Amino acid sequence: METPKIFESEYRFCMILWETEPIRSGELVKLAEERLGWKPTTTYTVIKRLAERGILQNRDSVVRSLVGRDEVRAAEIDELMEKKFEGSVPAFVAAFARNRRLSEDELDELQRMIDSMRK
Repeated sequence: METPKIFESEYRFCMILWETEPIRSGELVKLAEERLGWKPTTTYTVIKRLAERGILQNRDSVVRSLVGRDEVRAAEIDELMEKKFEGSVPAFVAAFARNRRLSEDELDELQRMIDSMRK
């Protein structure tokens, strides 16, 4: 199953959910008001839409995610890779590193990742 698209404001909402789940919808409404400045009606609308798209579940006023943070991030990266870099990992890494100096630790970690993929 393909990971559903989550838009920026929904992602910020999901960040709250992922940090606190499972959580009662009323408490989630309070947190969204505090952290995002949303009115209760906005939060309930987003909960309903995300539930309809299979991103979260709201059962007996308890909300929990059905799609995890890592899944969403991976789907976003895949979309970005295809859209902007024609699926080329080297082109993506080159663009990323072009304007950013990587530390020795970051370079070592990247090398370990590459080495593990070769095995």
